[in-house]
Amino acid sequence: MRVPAIPADVPRSLTTSELRQAGMTKRAITAAVSQGDLHRLRLGRYAPRETPQLLIDVARWGGRLDCVSLLSHLGVFVHSRTGPHIQIDPHATRLPSRPAEVRCHWRPTAAPAESLVADLTGALAQAVLCQPARHAIATLDSAWHLGLVDERGVDEAFRRLPARFSVLRGLLDARSEAGVETLVRLILRTLGHRPQLQVVIDGVGRVDLVVDGWLIVECDSRRFHSGWDAQVRDRRRDAAALARGYVTVRLLAADVLSRPESVRAQLEEILGHGPAVRRSGGRSVFAPTPARRSRSRQR
Repeated sequence: MRVPAIPADVPRSLTTSELRQAGMTKRAITAAVSQGDLHRLRLGRYAPRETPQLLIDVARWGGRLDCVSLLSHLGVFVHSRTGPHIQIDPHATRLPSRPAEVRCHWRPTAAPAESLVADLTGALAQAVLCQPARHAIATLDSAWHLGLVDERGVDEAFRRLPARFSVLRGLLDARSEAGVETLVRLILRTLGHRPQLQVVIDGVGRVDLVVDGWLIVECDSRRFHSGWDAQVRDRRRDAAALARGYVTVRLLAADVLSRPESVRAQLEEILGHGPAVRRSGGRSVFAPTPARRSRSRQR
């Protein structure tokens, strides 16, 4: 007897009643658990074999995956990953013991009873409460950019938050393709600059950020820039940008995440020098050519 299939994007538990309705006898259910085709979560609740271990653990603790843990599980940028964050119904009782590093959020959720995860909008709101403001903005940008939530969903998340958080809403930008880009954009704002995002420059291609029309800021991570081919591509792009009057600074994602004050000081010093423009007879001969924003990246 086969276990009922569950779509991969709908992590949920199966009740004994559902299994029996699918034709499984009590003996078949016991055999499926013994063979690993089913995981017993708690009394009367089971999960299919392919269910991630994290979701199994969370269900056995009496909760649902929530907040930054759920968002990270979905591929959303989260600055710091601590112990699992779980949502627990406010009136839940007789819960099993759980590791000390588990963070419990005792709150209601719009997710159905059988769901192994909290509702996404609620998780986004909770993630704002659990992170410093800049990190929360980067998380929201990431979820929005990935298409997990739209503008209406973002607004709904803020409606679930205390009014004091509304100031963050105007700082979001779904064009940020990575959380690190958001963090750099926010650093530049503290320096009094409003960078352009995802700018297309003729002969160079699309770059992460352009500041004051002359400084290109690229945010490099090991994942996309570690190989020699990637380095060759980056150097050729930088040379092409320089020929058009742009200066490129490449920031390491690791530095942005762990040494933001050093990154801020570096950017402040670079921007303090202003654009490198050579003049001949009072006429600029080395000025940036106009850049255009990528239409596909505009909101």
